[in-house]
Amino acid sequence: MVDRSATGQALEWTPTRYTANGGVDIAYDRLRGSRGEPLLLIMGLAVSRFWWPAGLCKAFADAGFEVARYDQRDSGQSTRMPATPTGNPFAALFGKRGSPYTAEDMTDDAVAVLDALGWERAHVFGHSLGGQLAQRFALRHPDRVLGLTSSAAVPSDVSGLGVLRYLRFGLLAKLARMRFPEGRDGDIEAALAVWRGIASPGYPFDEAAARAWIEAEVDSGPRDKKAQSRQIGAQWHGPRLGELHLPTLVLHGEQDQLLRVSAARATARAIEGARLVTLPGVGHDLPAALWPDIAREVRATADGAARRENGSVDV
Repeated sequence: MVDRSATGQALEWTPTRYTANGGVDIAYDRLRGSRGEPLLLIMGLAVSRFWWPAGLCKAFADAGFEVARYDQRDSGQSTRMPATPTGNPFAALFGKRGSPYTAEDMTDDAVAVLDALGWERAHVFGHSLGGQLAQRFALRHPDRVLGLTSSAAVPSDVSGLGVLRYLRFGLLAKLARMRFPEGRDGDIEAALAVWRGIASPGYPFDEAAARAWIEAEVDSGPRDKKAQSRQIGAQWHGPRLGELHLPTLVLHGEQDQLLRVSAARATARAIEGARLVTLPGVGHDLPAALWPDIAREVRATADGAARRENGSVDV
């Protein structure tokens, strides 16, 4: 597959491959030509791995990472799970129902991807729900994680009504009221509505570029409420966040339309030594102007992890 960065430079990904976790097939690919420390990318609620900006993936490769990404179960090209009665993500989140699997199952999907890639350990970058999953992955499988970046996410051990303190309901309510026609055109319009809603107020939003990207990689995730409900309803029974002892970077946009900055502050407080970076003018997305900066922050976290592995101490 060929992708393009913001500069128009072609990026080539390996063909889609699959790995199994139990009866679930997980789709993944790797950025050709990327070399260095392994970096696994985990995207957010029910959307595919193609939502990772190509330019950001190139920035990671330029910063010395071998980059791979995958589709969580119930998203993209991975297995879609059987329908459940709950088709309302809010009911699934607050009612603790709606999912035939657990959050632990979702972390084990990431392990299956690492195994398939031949990676004993990797740095992990998760965005939105992917950030919460990345935290849980590091808690459940600390021996497989070199360093963690959690972006635009709530703390991993907060669930149900506890999430309320971090949510901004305006955009969520607006998106919930929207209706789109069935089929490809409806999927495109739903994805555009999400992109407009989460775009960073402090940076220009290129709707033509967004539409071109969405039309090339049509994804039903933004309006698949059944899949969203199953993912968000997957319960976590693992360790508390304070038990995480890995080099951690916490990123959050200061104008995030979905989650308050207090979510990032709580995550950073819970993890000893975590580094919090808030981004002025940034919403719930990852704007192109900041891709080099984000890659540098992840690189700095990786360098700190390497010093720790080697027994060095930062002063």
